[in-house]
Amino acid sequence: MKKTAVMMLAAFALSATVPAFAQMSKEEKDQCLLASKNCATEVNTIQQKIKKLNAEIKKGKKVYSADELKKLQDKLKEANDLLDKMFTNP
Repeated sequence: MKKTAVMMLAAFALSATVPAFAQMSKEEKDQCLLASKNCATEVNTIQQKIKKLNAEIKKGKKVYSADELKKLQDKLKEANDLLDKMFTNP
């Protein structure tokens, strides 16, 4: 009986944490774009980076704070400026 109670308690504890993990992954911030964290495996072209930045900015205040959105917009401007320089300078 004690074993059954422990197993039921463990099952209950796990079932309570699953929705939290699901919600976290749905609203997860792109730390690579935002703070250059966890970028070791990502290699993007400038166009890919611009596309990802636009997608993250569209998530808006549901996912990012005002300061984080400002950082993303600044990085987007920087990437667009770099792309423009690449095409205007021979």
